[in-house]
Amino acid sequence: MNAITEGSLLWQPSPERIRRARLTAYMAWLKRTRGLEFADYHALWQWSVDELEAFWQSIWEYYGIKASTPYRQVLRERTMPRTVWFEGARLNYAEHALRHAVDERAAIVFQSELSPYTEITWGELKRQVAALAATLRKLGVREGDRVVAYMPNIPQTVVALLATASIGAIWSSASPDMGHVSVIDRFRQIEPKVLLAVDGYRYGGRDFDRRDIVREILAALPTVEHTVLVPYLDRRADAGAFPSATAWDAALAADGPLAFAQVPFDHPLWVVYSSGTTGMPKPIVHGHGGTIIETIKHCDLHLDLVPGDRFFWYSSTNWIIWNLLVNTMLAGCTIVQYDGNPGHPDMSTLWRFAAESRTDVFGASAAYIAQCLKSGVEPRAAGDISRIRTVCSSGSPLPVEGYKWVYDHVNADLLLASISGGTDPGAAFVGACPILPQYAGEMQCRCLGVAVYAFDDAGQALTDAVGELVCTLPMPSFPLYFWNDKDDRRYRESYFEMYPGVWRHGDWLKITPRGGAVIYGRSDSTINRHGIRMGSAEIYRVVEDVPAVQDSLVVDLEYLGRESYMPLFVVLKAGAVLDDALKEQIKGRIRKDLSARHVPNDVFAIPEVPRTLNGKKLEVPIKRLLLGEPLDKVVNRDSMSNPASLAWFAEFAARRTAAA
Repeated sequence: MNAITEGSLLWQPSPERIRRARLTAYMAWLKRTRGLEFADYHALWQWSVDELEAFWQSIWEYYGIKASTPYRQVLRERTMPRTVWFEGARLNYAEHALRHAVDERAAIVFQSELSPYTEITWGELKRQVAALAATLRKLGVREGDRVVAYMPNIPQTVVALLATASIGAIWSSASPDMGHVSVIDRFRQIEPKVLLAVDGYRYGGRDFDRRDIVREILAALPTVEHTVLVPYLDRRADAGAFPSATAWDAALAADGPLAFAQVPFDHPLWVVYSSGTTGMPKPIVHGHGGTIIETIKHCDLHLDLVPGDRFFWYSSTNWIIWNLLVNTMLAGCTIVQYDGNPGHPDMSTLWRFAAESRTDVFGASAAYIAQCLKSGVEPRAAGDISRIRTVCSSGSPLPVEGYKWVYDHVNADLLLASISGGTDPGAAFVGACPILPQYAGEMQCRCLGVAVYAFDDAGQALTDAVGELVCTLPMPSFPLYFWNDKDDRRYRESYFEMYPGVWRHGDWLKITPRGGAVIYGRSDSTINRHGIRMGSAEIYRVVEDVPAVQDSLVVDLEYLGRESYMPLFVVLKAGAVLDDALKEQIKGRIRKDLSARHVPNDVFAIPEVPRTLNGKKLEVPIKRLLLGEPLDKVVNRDSMSNPASLAWFAEFAARRTAAA
């Protein structure tokens, strides 16, 4: 691989691609219907935030948002939180998800370690949604009731979400690889009436029976009146083993019309949760209308999706990306689902599936792409992936080498949609633009209608310098509220304390002079050495480029006036040894490529980096642990993909305390 640096030009859309882009058609419509003409994308973005109400009104009209009653005004006032959008409109998320259905075409493509390749038509999907909704109504589910799922990324979960939304009930989900404590911490807060659950799942060739976990969850959720059991691991699993339980097949045998409750624009659609690495997870409530209008805008204008596209993103039901995957149905996409270990039996598994499923858009975490690079994966050797015209990445900053790897090993002519937003806003702040060039390490643009800036400590906007990622104007998809959050206290503390009236997200951001965006990791885990701030992602990019290093974690233990102490923890490749020569090589790379100020005090070899279920490194909890806080106070093991990794750090912290 040739040397690559942040800002290197990697891709330029062809004139034909620009001409065919959905964004180009929208801009032509603005000129034709409103007399608005823009020199480039960035001028359009500026209009979209300066004239916020006019922009979102244009999205409503351009896409023909279907509402049984019209809205009275686009926006009551530009204040956050509790912003009131499209007041008076009544609509339904599930109705919009199914409005582009062509009965004989595929709505869902699915494969897992348990199930062979399967395609489900739109006609069959509508039948199942109507049947399950009828069953839920018979079980007493009404508008506003909560329906929760302990289910993986499988078609039955999609059916359950759409059926719940069609009634006007409120959805929430957790993946079955989560432990019962984390699931209970989430679901108990919202007092669900119905639980849908699988009996188990297969991952990496191993079977995991979760029926005992389901019993523990039910025992801790006294509000649950009925259970629906999906026999996924064992097709013979008996629903009768659970109180007031209905088998999935019986639930789909009900007869009822496909009907959609017309609910207010700000009616709750689902409850999603913060990562929950510390404390109780934040139960974040998103609404029908905000999700609909934000999704349609993003899918069409930023991801350049067209009806019939096959959209794949590897995700679990814990991650907001799973919601995004289902959301692409609003743009008429066929969603492509895979359930299982992406590294089993090898790292080419997802690429083979992409070839078999004829995927047009391939999405995965930045960590997965980095692992493909490290493992020497050749996606084109896995099968015919020539249909892939867009690769999506999120979850953490994609290193510049990852950008180049995608163009070198997947397709030289594609849109690399690296996006950053998250569970909290239910949307992307910065992301892709099909008519702009792609530069290494840089997200192409600030998203339309999203007033994103990098702020310094005084609340002044920065250009070409790293600051706090903020959003100065409301978005339709912002949380309606947190569940059971009296007076919005926790909501305000989470986003609005640092800059009153301005959403502070907790990421370090740089807006480049050309209007692109670079994310440098979480601002609360940023390394601040001798007054010079640096995102941990920058350090990882350099350290993990050392051939002997597989993975890494860095924390800065400067706290309350203590002298800064910055240890670096590395996972080595098989056969490598962390001797003095390798330590000096790592330090030398940081000193040469980054900054002499950010050379670690010490380097330690560890078995593995602690990560959340979504693959994020647990920087802040490890920092707190090493500063002396008890392990059980800083991290929730059930929210981790590898809780055993904590043992090394707990022992390390104990040694530090004893030596102090």
